[in-house]
Amino acid sequence: MRRFFLAFVALAAFILPALAQPKHPFTFEDMMKLKRVGEPEVSPDGKWVIFSVVDVNLEANTKTPHIWIVPTAGGQEREIIADQDADRPRWAPDGKRFAFISTKEGGSQIWIAQFDDAAGTVPRSWKLTSIATEAGGELWSPDGKNILFTSDVYPECDAQDDPMACNAKTLDEANKSKVKAQIFTKLLYRHWNAYKEGKRSHIFVIEAPPVVEPTAVARLIVRRPRDLTPGDYDAPVFSLGGQDNYAFSRDGQEVCYTSNHDKNEAASTNNDLWIVPVNGAADAKPALSGVEGSTEVLAKTKNITADNPASDSTPLYSPDGRYIAYRAQQRPGYESDRFRLMLYDRKTGEKKNLTEDLDGWVGTYVWSSDSRMLLFSSEEKGEAPLSYVGVGAGQPVRIVGGFNDNLTFSSKDGTLLFTRMTLEAPSEIFSMKYVSCGNSKGPQHETQGICLPPLAEGPGAAAQLSHLNSEELSEVSMSPLESFWFTGAHNDKVEGFLVKPPNFDASKKYPVKFLIHGGPEGAWGDDWSYRWNPELFAANGYVVIMINFHGSTGYGQKFIDAINGDWGGAPFEDLMKGLDYAEEHYAFIDKTRECALGASYGGYMANWVLGHSDRFKCIVTHDGMFNAESAWGTTEELWFNDWEFKGTPYDNRASYEKWSPHQYAKNFKTPTLVIHGQRDYRLDVSEGLQLFTTLQMEGVPSKMLYFPDEGHWVLKPQDSQLWYKTVNDWVDQWTKDQWTKK
Repeated sequence: MRRFFLAFVALAAFILPALAQPKHPFTFEDMMKLKRVGEPEVSPDGKWVIFSVVDVNLEANTKTPHIWIVPTAGGQEREIIADQDADRPRWAPDGKRFAFISTKEGGSQIWIAQFDDAAGTVPRSWKLTSIATEAGGELWSPDGKNILFTSDVYPECDAQDDPMACNAKTLDEANKSKVKAQIFTKLLYRHWNAYKEGKRSHIFVIEAPPVVEPTAVARLIVRRPRDLTPGDYDAPVFSLGGQDNYAFSRDGQEVCYTSNHDKNEAASTNNDLWIVPVNGAADAKPALSGVEGSTEVLAKTKNITADNPASDSTPLYSPDGRYIAYRAQQRPGYESDRFRLMLYDRKTGEKKNLTEDLDGWVGTYVWSSDSRMLLFSSEEKGEAPLSYVGVGAGQPVRIVGGFNDNLTFSSKDGTLLFTRMTLEAPSEIFSMKYVSCGNSKGPQHETQGICLPPLAEGPGAAAQLSHLNSEELSEVSMSPLESFWFTGAHNDKVEGFLVKPPNFDASKKYPVKFLIHGGPEGAWGDDWSYRWNPELFAANGYVVIMINFHGSTGYGQKFIDAINGDWGGAPFEDLMKGLDYAEEHYAFIDKTRECALGASYGGYMANWVLGHSDRFKCIVTHDGMFNAESAWGTTEELWFNDWEFKGTPYDNRASYEKWSPHQYAKNFKTPTLVIHGQRDYRLDVSEGLQLFTTLQMEGVPSKMLYFPDEGHWVLKPQDSQLWYKTVNDWVDQWTKDQWTKK
């Protein structure tokens, strides 16, 4: 016994100091070590969840996705494709294979992995496509016969006997040409961070591969992809992420996709849903000699939402094949109108709004396996809770809180899988059980015979399946998000948030980083960000304050619409009143040491503050609008400016002049850091250059951080590192360092 006791004491002496190690403040290097979990995909037998995980190598300046797996019943996650970059895994219906995207052998192409269901491993993988214009967005048809993918192609090649060869030749000629000039004949010739270069996004299908890896001889047989959406249109339309803008019917015979056929796409949000047969019978081109599967069908398409002049998008067929669910807006030209969850009856053509009673935006959604309901996320006061609604409509029922996204459903056992994040942790995978009412136990929500677990806001409401960042985060000191409410513009209640620094001491006074969100129809909340991370901003001794001003999402459509035509009005009033409230109610805030920081619309508002308030010691403005008129002429999505400023600069000049920060340049006094990317085509780099020129001419202390290789967002790891260092150094210089020198 004595020997055991001495051994225990020795072991404790070794372990306890390690356990007692204090947590350290969150650093940029800590953030880069975190694994970035993608959307989950559940296997057809319901046993496995597959997902991508992005690893960042700061030294190599790379972000590389790999594929991981975890049992749906819970257990250890494992990396199953680690020897190459691998993203967007999608199961074959038989569960014996999955497709993924990789650039291992040059360009983005579709690869196939064999899957050992018993061991949960990948014995081998091979490349399926070798397309000059690259392939992405793959999706397996439910009947297992085809794989859908997207590719940016030259529409003039559609009429050629071999469009793939034509595209390869045209692309090769463009790459080799000494002349890089382009000729434009219509708008939207560039978008977000890239020039379109005469190409259009099209949807293709290719015959699915065999269950086992083909032999070397079999690989030489060329399976020719078929273009389902030929023409001078983007099909699907561009998306910044989220749910796919295309889907297979459950029998695999039809594809529904989103496309905008308006003449001036730059001023239109009229995305429509179109359906096309996968194996149509009309206008087949003759097969090319020696090429298997080369028959190309130019099938006729049908627009099923032509009656709605606003946006219709993200279609999803019901498991029983009766319906197509989708998201729709009602006001044309307004990208921030309410997203409603709609139902299209494929037999009758009838359309139904399932969320008429929900004053919030529907985010990602998924069908239940019995086709009786849809589950969806929707922003609400800094969260994105999950709710469900039956196909018979009625009031949506909220089932779990938190900030949730990327929903998917197991048709095998009724498990709902999704990702969840908080301000203190990036996305991980969670699960919940859905049960039939006949098998339910304990209190349940019941609507039209649908049963789900009871409403619960705590961590026990859903089971966490993945824990990829738990160890790293356990060593870091972070503070939870705190909410406060105050009376803002129009006498409305407005929500603000506060994050305290690590090792917070209420008896001390702290400087403030006042963050202003973009959008403007966006919001702060209990969610994670790598680009504007409140925890990282707080980590070096700051209180971070954020206000969800009029125009923010999650507080009803009326609250969102309040910003239209009033960019520097109610939102500015909310921001100033919110900061006033925080200064009054939190004694630890030092109101003499505050800096305002914002990007996109937040950059616009930082510029507006520059001309309308001297309360801040410094300002950081990233990719913000400075001159409203020039911004209209250099942006690509004209519908945005036309709506927000109530017309064009030449038919409503007064609005552009009233709300343009450059008009108030004579008031500029606050030291300002200007940041802009050359490849930002939403807000052209000229906006940042004009602002910096003005600041310098007015003798205002200023600095400009210019990225020649970044767009609206700073995405490269080392660029991001420089961004955070430059921003934090600037704020320190005018708040913390200035105060220290006194």
